[in-house]
Amino acid sequence: MNDLLEIMLHRRSVRQFTGEAVPAEQLEVILQAGCAVPSSRGSYPWRFLPVTDRDLLARMSHCRKGAAGMLKKAGAAIVVLGDDRFDAWVEDCSLALGNMHLMADYLGLGSCWIQGRMREAEDGRSTEAYLRELLGFPAELKLEAVLAVGIAEHHPEPYTTAGLKTDHIIRR
Repeated sequence: MNDLLEIMLHRRSVRQFTGEAVPAEQLEVILQAGCAVPSSRGSYPWRFLPVTDRDLLARMSHCRKGAAGMLKKAGAAIVVLGDDRFDAWVEDCSLALGNMHLMADYLGLGSCWIQGRMREAEDGRSTEAYLRELLGFPAELKLEAVLAVGIAEHHPEPYTTAGLKTDHIIRR
């Protein structure tokens, strides 16, 4: 099988972390992977805000109703922001998130994409408003998502090509 496809099949969302720190060198490689994607018209509209402070991660765990609790024990989070002056910022940020997700798994770490755009925090505010107040990112940047990263307590079994949902492929 193709090596890259095997890497993709191995990547699974991890929601339970040990609480150990993510080594700075590994976090840097993950951030570089996010920067290694193409962007519409060369706009590079993404901005990455890495968070490793335990107190901030615990407070960030309330940024999404029922979906961000894993941040309490994550070793790091990467807040992915976009400059909405560019029409494809959502797509470009999503590509960057996908690359970072894959790189985390390749490095032996677990990760989970926590959707932020158009979502609600536990206190009723938008996830974006909650994180903007907590982290202080500029008003001109919009929240796409948060990538939780850490040492996995358990890594789910990889997907197999036989288990892929290929019925969504329109074949002619």
